[in-house]
Formats: sequence, structure tokens, C-alpha cells
Amino acid sequence: MTGKRMEIGRADRGERWLTWWEGRITLLLLDVAVMSGLLFFDLFGDRSAQRNPWYPVAVGALALAALVRRRFPFALLAVSLAGLFCGLTLMPLFVAAYSVAARFGVSLVSLGAVVLACGTVSAWRIGVGDFDLSSTPIVYSMFVIGPTLGGLWMHQRATLLAVLRERAEEAERTRTLLAEQAVTAERHRIAREMHDVVAHRVTAIALQAGALSVNATDERTEQSAEAIRQVSVTALDELRDILKVLREDGGAQLTGFVGKDMLASVRKLVEEAAVTGARVELDLPGSVPTVSAQVGRAVYRVVQESLTNAGKHAPHAAVSVTVTATGTELAVEVTNHLTPSRAEVPGSGYGIIGMRERVELASGELRAGRTGSVFRVLARFPLEAS
Repeated sequence: MTGKRMEIGRADRGERWLTWWEGRITLLLLDVAVMSGLLFFDLFGDRSAQRNPWYPVAVGALALAALVRRRFPFALLAVSLAGLFCGLTLMPLFVAAYSVAARFGVSLVSLGAVVLACGTVSAWRIGVGDFDLSSTPIVYSMFVIGPTLGGLWMHQRATLLAVLRERAEEAERTRTLLAEQAVTAERHRIAREMHDVVAHRVTAIALQAGALSVNATDERTEQSAEAIRQVSVTALDELRDILKVLREDGGAQLTGFVGKDMLASVRKLVEEAAVTGARVELDLPGSVPTVSAQVGRAVYRVVQESLTNAGKHAPHAAVSVTVTATGTELAVEVTNHLTPSRAEVPGSGYGIIGMRERVELASGELRAGRTGSVFRVLARFPLEAS
């Protein structure tokens, strides 16, 4: 771990060091190449000016200024102009004029640099006795005006690219916002459909069951009607939670079952199934470690869906629900014996798929299938993930 932190620290320092070159090693290598070219041009020229005592100082300053010209272009300009009187050539001035214009663009700073360069070159040429009015425009055009225009073009190009990049990012943000709005609209549409289709139907079932329980002629019919009413009310409560999540764009959270609440919810599911006539054996531990709401709800849904599937595909068969917990794992197992007959209840065909998705979202694992004459559903959840 310490070694990885040291490597990350070195990488961060390297990135901060490369910020002078926009974080690109290629730009650093380009400046090194420019510096090498200027030094080669000055050091290997056969000129008497190299015998100037300040020439070595000028060459050293030129090397450093050329390396940092992107961040400090005026440093290279100052070294180039002062170096003219120490034996340097006009080539460093060429690079300096370009660097200043590329950094500051069309501004008074670039204009001042051009005026300063032209005046200093004129003074240097007069000092060495090489001033010629006819060649002055050529010298200025080659070593000051030309590179300045090139730098201005590069500055404008960089500005245009930055604007285009910003527009592309803005378009991406707009596209993301439109997608989120479309998702929100779809969530509201689904909520409306669920309310109109499902909630009204379940409410009607609850009301009719309540009326039947009141007007029942025998105790068994009254108990069955009351069980239907209670299941309908529970379904409406859960549907209300789902509609709330859809309406509030995911800001609300589904009610979760953690710790003892999870065991109580499983026990209530089994009791509701037993009221309808199902034979269910329940084996719960005395206590379980605290788990996340996501794991608790996944356990609840696995038991709920398994009991529903058992009622559909193996009516009146014995069902066993077992919850076990160790220090590292929570397991839920639901088994039922297979029967030749099945209830005439339509199914969606996505029961096991939905259970598997819920379990995997909670970092668990689901196994479901036949084992001889028994159908077995086993879900395991690592407690560390909770």
C-alpha cells in the first residue's frame, strides 16, 4: 500500500511539473528540440562574436529561457535582445517573437514586444555598424513581423479550438439533460399507468373483500375474505411506495427491511400465505446481523416471489422457508415439492429473472432449479457487502 501511494505521489508531481507544457510530454520534447536547435545554431557558427566574454552567460540563459518559453515568453525575448550585444544571433529573437504572440494574441503586450524588438535590433545594428536602411524591412519581416504573425495565428487557432471544445461539452450536457428529462417523463407515465391500471383494480378487490367479510354467512368465509382484504391493502401500500419513487425521480427510497424487521417481514409473508391455505414451514434464526436496506428488501422479494411461484406451479404442496446467517454470509432458501397440477393463474415469466436481478444488485448470488422432485431457490448475500 505504501509503495502504491509513493507511485501515485510521484505521478501527481510529474503531472504538476508538466502543466507548463499543458500536461503533454510531446510539447516538452518539442521545446527541448527548439532549445537544441538554437544552441547548435549559435555554438557551431564560425563567428568572431563568440569571443565576447559574456557569450557563455548568454548561451546558458538562452538554454534556460528557451526551455520555459511557453510559460515565460518574455524571458526568452529579454535574453534574445540582450544576447544580441553578447554575441547571439537573431534566431532566438525569431522564436521569442513567435512565443510572445502565441501566448498573448492580439493585444498591447504583443504590440509592445514588436516595438521593443524592432528598436533593440536597430540599436544593435547601429552599434555594430551594420545598419542599412534598405535591408531593415527585410530583417524586421524575417525575425520580428513574420514570427509574430505566425504566433497570432496559433493563438487564434487555440482560442477557436477551446470555443469548439466548450460548445461540444455544452452540447453533451444539453443532451444529457434532455435524456434525464425524457427519463423523468417516462417515470411519470409509468406511475400514471400503474396507478390507473393496478391501483384501481387492487382497491376494488380490497373493497369487495371487505364487503364480503362483513356479509359472510360463516366464519371460514369471513376469514378468507379478511385475508384477501389484508393482502390487497398490503399490495396497495407497497404500490404506493413504488409510485412515490417514480414520482420523485428516484429521490425517495423504497422502505427497507433491516435486522429484526427483515425477519418480521418474512414471518408476515409466511403468515399471509398460510391464511390462504398454503402449507409453509418457517425456520428463522434468533437474530441476524444488521444488513443494508437493499439486502433486506432483496431477501423479502425472494421469499415473496418464491411463495407466489409455489402457489402457481405447485398448489397445496409443502413449502419450506429457511433463513440462516453466519459471520460472513446471509442465506435464504425456499423449497417446495413439485405437483402434477398447477393453478390457473397467469404469470409474467420473469419471476426468477427479477429475483436474480435483485439479488445481484445487492452483491449476492441466486440459484434456482429442480433437484429431483423438489424445486429449490437459494440466495446468498455476503455480509461484508451490506
